[in-house]
Amino acid sequence: MTRGGRDKSEDETERRCIATGETQPKAGLIRFVVAPDGTVVADLAEKLPGRGMWVTADRDALEKAAKKGLFARAAKHPVIVPPDLVDRVEAMLADRVVHLVSLARKAGGAVTGFEKVKEWLAQGRAKVLLQASDGSERGKTKLWTPPGGRYFGCLTAQELGLAFGREHAIHGALAAGGLARRVVEEAAKLSGLRSKAIEGKHDGGRTAGKDTNSA
Repeated sequence: MTRGGRDKSEDETERRCIATGETQPKAGLIRFVVAPDGTVVADLAEKLPGRGMWVTADRDALEKAAKKGLFARAAKHPVIVPPDLVDRVEAMLADRVVHLVSLARKAGGAVTGFEKVKEWLAQGRAKVLLQASDGSERGKTKLWTPPGGRYFGCLTAQELGLAFGREHAIHGALAAGGLARRVVEEAAKLSGLRSKAIEGKHDGGRTAGKDTNSA
């Protein structure tokens, strides 16, 4: 399985990271292009025109590329790197994950709430377990990663709640399917950007409570 969560047989296309120099499947990389005004922008959908510049989905790698002039070197001409580029990419990835989970919910492929998630896990329906980064650790340890599935704790309770049309959510689960695979890929990238700074970063370091039903 690749860094992005897909089996290698599904996508053998590889690219070289301009920060680490390593070549790996695209699923674990983020594509960047230079906009007409010379600004470096993230192309998360990988559809924007222009020469692609690939960076590993990792905060350290992105910061290195932004601060060491690696985008200009890859583009072979001067470029404008926004000072908040890494934060912008993080926010964009979070929005994508929330949107995909929301789509899965509307299609009947996702549930939230401790009891519902626990039921899906017990029945073997859940393939992806999502838990809020700022949720109670005691509560989160009562659930388990699906056998052969994936676990992600990269969304805050507010973000996870937004995906389910609630004010806050601590636990979520996704069934197998195309949307789940896309969530896995995007959440893996988001985790790479948040893994080192997620503790205490959101909500002033406070711990979120139980799942809520209020929108």
